[in-house]
Amino acid sequence: MKQSLQLKLGQQLTMTPQLQQAIRLLQLSTLDLQQEIQEALDSNPMLEVEEGYDSPSSSTEYEGSEQDQTDYTRQLEIAAEAGTDHGTDFTASENFSSATDNYSESNSYNDSSDSFGESESFSGDTESFGDSDVYGEGDSFSADSGDWSDSIPSDLPVDTSWDDVYQASSSGSSSNYDNEDSDFESRRAATDSLYDHLMWQLNLTPMSDRDRILAMAIIDAVEPSGMLSISIEEIFEGMGSDLEELELDEVVAVQKLLQQFDPCGVCSQNLSECLLVQLQQFDPKTPLLDSAKLIVKQYLPVLGSRDYRQLMRRTKLKEAELSQAVALIQSLNPRPGDMIATGDTEYVVPDVFVEKRDGRWIVELNPDIAPRLRINADYASMVKRADSSSDNTFLKDNLQEARWFLKSLQSRNETLLKVASCIVEKQRGFLDYGPEAMKPLVLHDIAEIVEMHESTISRVTTQKYMHTPQGIFELKYFFSSHVSTDSGGECSSTAIRAIIKKLVSAENPKKPLSDSKITDLLAEQGIQVARRTIAKYRESLNIPPSNERKTI
Repeated sequence: MKQSLQLKLGQQLTMTPQLQQAIRLLQLSTLDLQQEIQEALDSNPMLEVEEGYDSPSSSTEYEGSEQDQTDYTRQLEIAAEAGTDHGTDFTASENFSSATDNYSESNSYNDSSDSFGESESFSGDTESFGDSDVYGEGDSFSADSGDWSDSIPSDLPVDTSWDDVYQASSSGSSSNYDNEDSDFESRRAATDSLYDHLMWQLNLTPMSDRDRILAMAIIDAVEPSGMLSISIEEIFEGMGSDLEELELDEVVAVQKLLQQFDPCGVCSQNLSECLLVQLQQFDPKTPLLDSAKLIVKQYLPVLGSRDYRQLMRRTKLKEAELSQAVALIQSLNPRPGDMIATGDTEYVVPDVFVEKRDGRWIVELNPDIAPRLRINADYASMVKRADSSSDNTFLKDNLQEARWFLKSLQSRNETLLKVASCIVEKQRGFLDYGPEAMKPLVLHDIAEIVEMHESTISRVTTQKYMHTPQGIFELKYFFSSHVSTDSGGECSSTAIRAIIKKLVSAENPKKPLSDSKITDLLAEQGIQVARRTIAKYRESLNIPPSNERKTI
């Protein structure tokens, strides 16, 4: 075999620990970020919270002038508030670029993968983290800079971790960042389940030991919806071996007692039984109560199919009387167990505020999402040059970690503000007119403007929320697909959903709009959408089909 020598060229991207830290902080939610900051404050004595500060919010403004309407004219024509003068709300795109020039000059986003560089220059007008002394390079450290700056490198070697170069930090001094917003344990406290709720009521109810055993067996068979997973007969057969001379009437009697527990209607075997129990709680003088009980007991499948003519023929009720009886049935809860909340409460803290002031849209970072951090000047001044003692090494390690942590936080805020500003600039129609004026938008559009990778935009928009006059939305909400219009423009899927919701809310209840009819109505507005797409959008809005929306 003849041997040969081949030369191959290739590229390999190795992320530095600083880049890994910046990416990790970028994708954290607000609550997770607060936890991360608290852990850094507890473990690093070089970090401290600046007390008694009034944090100026970073913001971006859009001044008003006439703008080309061709991109979203169609959306504005079908908006709920069409006709409002919007010609002075925003500037052209070149003015937006000038408003964000402070970001383009930063060297913080030079990496080819995720647009984060390793440069120490994090310029910009954002002031969330204070003056230059935050990074240990300001005037407060000028007298002692010669003692430590020369011995601490600005960058770590690639393909390394903090512990490879510096020793792990031990827990430092306690911080002042102890407030009520940091109590994550109480926020995540477990809530009582339906089982716990029923057992609590059972313990307060006087009954014999025999009945209590039967009651516990019935409660064990209750599903989260409040219905029994097995029949009373099966419970009777299962308990027959444990209790002597047990009769079915005893089990039924205990079940009837449990059905009176809160929420009313639990421990029922089927929907009809559940609704009848709830109807029995009404005043006997309630109009058409007997008719409602009759429908629930005998004609519930007919009511479910919305065959009102057959229902009127069988119950011998007039249309007005049947409508009143059906309204009474619809006021009941078919899933009483859902009234007992079992899920964790999710707290949403807006990362960005958007509001209109004097005809301008102002984009601001939430100043409360993180405390204002700085380097502890007293500890930093203790770092001595060319001192390899364990104490001095410990201080150097923590100082380096603190500097990069602050830079990563600064980079995160700058990136978040930059992306949010671009989204606001793209979705001005939504801010003015609502979801019907939402424009199509994909990650690539924002990535081109801010000159970052799409993966970075995805991290920024995940679990980050924007407070707008229209409500609080996740940043990903503003990204949607599009369909073509007859005028050659585009209409976003969010706008189509809003139009469908508007059409359904305004329809005649006796003749609801079918998917085909909605397709025709959209076609009249120049929006070409297939019927199956309308059905998909309708289901995503939890809107039932036309046959289930029909009323008397």
